[in-house]
Amino acid sequence: MRINCPICGTRDSREFSYKGDALALERPGEDADFAAWDDYLHNRDNPAGPTRELWFHEMGCGAWLVVTRDTVTHEMLGAELARDVKEAMS
Repeated sequence: MRINCPICGTRDSREFSYKGDALALERPGEDADFAAWDDYLHNRDNPAGPTRELWFHEMGCGAWLVVTRDTVTHEMLGAELARDVKEAMS
């Protein structure tokens, strides 16, 4: 699998670390019970099809990326710098 880093160009996915769903999970509050923390730490959606994921270019430029990938075919549909995605959402 290859990821197109907006800074470095197309690279092997082994240069990157997968960090999870790009649509950030809401962290439970300080007063949350055990069940809320258990759910936050261990339960994730498992969508089939296009999804947005957070990746870190660990062995490259150190950029955080939002990668759009089809989880069925593993086709890479796009990659953007996470900071640009965050700004667009603000």
